[in-house]
Amino acid sequence: MKKHLPLSVLSVAVLIITFIIAAGGPVFGEPPAPGESVTPQERLAQLFTSASLSADWFSPAVLAQLPLGQLQAIIDQYRGTLGIYQWAEGLTPPSAAAPGAVETTFQLIFDGGTVPAQIVLDNEGRIAGLWLGVPQLKVAGLEELISRFTELPGQVSLLVYSVDSQEVLAAVAPTTPLAVGSTFKLAVLAALKDKIAAGALARDQVVRLEEKHKSLPTGILQTWPAGSALTIESLAALMISLSDNTATDLLIDVVGPEVVELYAGNNRPFLSTRQAFILKSPENSAFLEEYRRGDTQKRREVLQAIEERQLPDPSLFGGNPVALDVEWFFSVNDLVNLMAYVQELPLMSINPGAADAANWQRVAYKGGSEPGVISMTTWLVSKSGKSYAVSATWNDDAAPLDEAKFIGLYGSLLEELRKLDEQKAQ
Repeated sequence: MKKHLPLSVLSVAVLIITFIIAAGGPVFGEPPAPGESVTPQERLAQLFTSASLSADWFSPAVLAQLPLGQLQAIIDQYRGTLGIYQWAEGLTPPSAAAPGAVETTFQLIFDGGTVPAQIVLDNEGRIAGLWLGVPQLKVAGLEELISRFTELPGQVSLLVYSVDSQEVLAAVAPTTPLAVGSTFKLAVLAALKDKIAAGALARDQVVRLEEKHKSLPTGILQTWPAGSALTIESLAALMISLSDNTATDLLIDVVGPEVVELYAGNNRPFLSTRQAFILKSPENSAFLEEYRRGDTQKRREVLQAIEERQLPDPSLFGGNPVALDVEWFFSVNDLVNLMAYVQELPLMSINPGAADAANWQRVAYKGGSEPGVISMTTWLVSKSGKSYAVSATWNDDAAPLDEAKFIGLYGSLLEELRKLDEQKAQ
């Protein structure tokens, strides 16, 4: 079963692109217990056609990871994006199915599009595992998708660029800086790349995690003990593929925030994720107001003053937008240029984001989010060998974003680009 962590702040890695619960249920394809009366197709239909979810449909382990209200919100976002549920098509070839195996991989058909899904039922017919992929919308073409992006509330920026022909295929406010969440980590990687090329650092160089580097999720290193030894390449891979905030802050420390600033436009001082979280905390409102009023030097002084402050509870970032002026601001032009500089690094392809990697020769991706912010940037090399760059950002400081809708639009945009490339190659 695909591994996943719950959706967290400042990250659109595979974590937000795919929703999954893995809670100790049977592996995919395991036959149900004797007498089980609910099929996977029936459970999927219940999820997407019932007015409200029932706790009885989920195993206790699943509900321990995600409360019913959060599950309801996720399902509602998919329904809002895709429309009315119709049926589930099995995707496992008959020749690949084990004798007596239960179909668990499906394409879910809605009146407004489709989404891939995997489901596991436990011995009592309850959902023990669920994966929902990137929605694909029914659209007439690229122009309709761009129009749908511009209809989103708040601010939207978008760039679709053909690298080989140096042609802008679509653009919406491409030079407007917006908050981009963890997509800023492209700037950290660009600075790191040059430090390694200059011989100041090495990919296999070992550095040690300190308490001052520990941040909030997403990621895994925030739970590791201080003193843990990690190579720079491992940290970079975690920063990009899992959007690990603690790995990022350690790399910012190693490279030097003043060096990263050279790659980050007007983002001065360059914030670590820990600093951003602390500034956003209600307990630090006085520091936040000082930071807002200050020039660059004053802001540096504020950051020094909060070094010993505690991180807020992660639940602070589970609802409405929080202090979106404390962020990292880049235009989609900026993000495409940064992506162009680092896209060839192998670690950029660990997590393909909203792209179906099987449909492309190579994919490089980085995204980011927090309440009110979502941003995604992808470099694609088609089967015909042509390269494309796609970047989109959406900000709304008034309300949480419909992330499933944005991801559906973005994933559908990549699919339309693939179709256009195939047509040109014929």
